[in-house]
Amino acid sequence: MLNIVKNVNKIQTSLKLRKMARQVPARNGGTLTRPDKGETMNPFGRPRKLVSTLSGIGYTNSQINDTLMNIIALTLDEIKKIENNTTCTALERTLAKAILNGAKKGSLYNIEQILTRAIGKPKETATITQNGKIEVVFVKGKTIL
Repeated sequence: MLNIVKNVNKIQTSLKLRKMARQVPARNGGTLTRPDKGETMNPFGRPRKLVSTLSGIGYTNSQINDTLMNIIALTLDEIKKIENNTTCTALERTLAKAILNGAKKGSLYNIEQILTRAIGKPKETATITQNGKIEVVFVKGKTIL
């Protein structure tokens, strides 16, 4: 109940801020919404990342990683069942929803983030080749490259 009250207050605050912004004609037609000085169009900032949100609920990193690896191994039909199942934990349902949203968009970003979180990034290697010559000139005790 407390969360609902907080969300309603956020929406009301957001609407108040948007009312104070002014509409300015754009150069290619249409209008732009410009906030007045000292106001912001995004009063609540960037949304929290998935792991930060789950840690705030009370899950440990090992619980998050184990659940990530188990859910990643499922088929999309099994993940849909988890999302709609009210007896699953909030962690499982949140991860299922994130994977399904990425699948709907055709994006691998969510899966990449989940795997990076659970396993870690693979080691990156770089190969540097130099074909040019380095010319060194000595002039009265100074070296010029």
